[in-house]
Amino acid sequence: MNAESCGVCGGDGRVSNSFGLTTRCPACGGTGRKSEASSGMRDVTKTKPSHHQPTNKAAAAAKPQFPTTFEGVKLANEVQASGIDAAVKTRLVREITDYEGVHGTCTKTFQQKVRKQIRPKA
Repeated sequence: MNAESCGVCGGDGRVSNSFGLTTRCPACGGTGRKSEASSGMRDVTKTKPSHHQPTNKAAAAAKPQFPTTFEGVKLANEVQASGIDAAVKTRLVREITDYEGVHGTCTKTFQQKVRKQIRPKA
C-alpha cells in the first residue's frame, strides 16, 4: 500500500451521499490510502485457453436454393420461363423456397399471388 491518501474519500475511508448515508470507500476499501492496484481499468478479457475451445453445437443446415415440393417446383419453373427481370425471378424463387420452408407446401393463394407478379402488364 502507498502512503498517499485516497483521492475518493480524502483519506478518511468513508463516503457519504446527500441523504446522509455513509459507507466505506469503494476505491480504497476503507483504509484511506491509495491501493497499489488502482491502475485504472481492470482487464476482464478471457485469456485462458479453455475459453477458446470450440462449441459442441452442430453446424447449421444449409437452406435449400430451389423449391422441393411438386407445386413449388412447378411454380418456380413458371417464374423462370416468364419474361421478367432476372433479379425479380431470383427474388420470387427465394420467396417460394422460404414459403415452403415455413408452410410445408405452396398454397393456392400463394400460387395466385406469385402468378399475378409474373403476369405481363397490360
